[in-house]
Amino acid sequence: MKNIVVVGSQWGDEGKGKIVDWLSEQADIVIRFQGGHNAGHTLVIDGITYKLRLLPSGIVRKNKISIIGNGVVVDPWALLEEIEEIKSKGVNVDTNNFIISESANLILPFHREMDEIREDAAGKGKIGTTRRGIGPAYEDKVGRRSIRVMDLRSEKNLDQRLESVLQHHNAIRKGLGKKIFKKDQLKKDLLKIAPEILKFSQPVWLKIDQFKRQKKKILFEGAQGILLDVDHGTYPFVTSSNTVAASAATGSGCGPNSINYVLGITKAYTTRVGEGPFPTELNDNIGELLGTRGKEFGTVTSRKRRCGWFDGVLVRQTIKISGIDGIALTKLDVLDELDEIKMCIMYDLNGDQIDYLPAAVEDQLKIKPVYKTFPGWKTSTNGIKNIDELPDNAKNYIYALEDFIGAKISSISTSPEREDTILVENPFDV
Repeated sequence: MKNIVVVGSQWGDEGKGKIVDWLSEQADIVIRFQGGHNAGHTLVIDGITYKLRLLPSGIVRKNKISIIGNGVVVDPWALLEEIEEIKSKGVNVDTNNFIISESANLILPFHREMDEIREDAAGKGKIGTTRRGIGPAYEDKVGRRSIRVMDLRSEKNLDQRLESVLQHHNAIRKGLGKKIFKKDQLKKDLLKIAPEILKFSQPVWLKIDQFKRQKKKILFEGAQGILLDVDHGTYPFVTSSNTVAASAATGSGCGPNSINYVLGITKAYTTRVGEGPFPTELNDNIGELLGTRGKEFGTVTSRKRRCGWFDGVLVRQTIKISGIDGIALTKLDVLDELDEIKMCIMYDLNGDQIDYLPAAVEDQLKIKPVYKTFPGWKTSTNGIKNIDELPDNAKNYIYALEDFIGAKISSISTSPEREDTILVENPFDV
């Protein structure tokens, strides 16, 4: 039995959805362990596009159990809307194939409003959040005033919990000159949807223990990317959760010994959504070409992604931080039209060369990339399924990338289609 964690090794949007979908066919259980509906996975199966935000990617596969772990913050209305949306495309979602942790924390309307208020007030210092309430919800979680799924079971308990969280939020809203939130209406709205949420609720840690005893294959699905980790990313331009592989254990309720293999999803170039440092960003025709060919628009917000050359320094760093065993390289075909391709192998900081991303954002904004240049292959790799069929220059680029980052490339994606993947090493078989 192998249990695998899938994480993004850059700033997210690496193509995790396709890879997780491919792996989920072999897995029995797929678990989301952090983030919220600020992260999206796009799956293309038999020509049908599925855009998932909260639901694990395994939900589109038959005979799989999909789980939202305790580390996820859940907007209950957004979840129910997504369930209905996926059902309309012929996907079954019921208590036999979908579970929500009873300990998962809820995103409520005042969280979304607070997210918007802060972003609007920040001006040039804004983080570039999705304005979905993710950060404020996590703040309430660590502040021990959050509403959790289990709190929906008792009207009396829910009333007390709402009183506590609104005491905090209304004080802030009053100070900002905003209308206070009415408890009674919010309680009424929550109780109305409570049965639809609670029917999926279970102690996930206990279910995982049962699955392990049954020798089930578990796939832990991360959201965003390691460079957005609240501890290890480009702080403060990060998300509000831990996106590293280790959080799969805490975000679902199992020990680290439950993880056998960490797969890092890595784009053949680099993209970023939102504000913050981006050493290899290209504000030129090549950046536009990468964005156009790669269809670089966010699944959740439709925001245009910033594009740049592959940053080997960053990926090598995230590999070490997250204990990545193998790399799934995506969107190789996007590079097909380029005369030359560059890879960042070092940074220049005030005249000194460094081989890591410094922690201080002031330094992150100052660093200049040092590149190694490779000749392009100027021919299509779209749909290739065998590495031997790749152009020599494409193979040389891949091997150089693999050597520099210090992790084996286990697969190479050559189109958005699930089947268009060159398999070098199956993580479930290692």
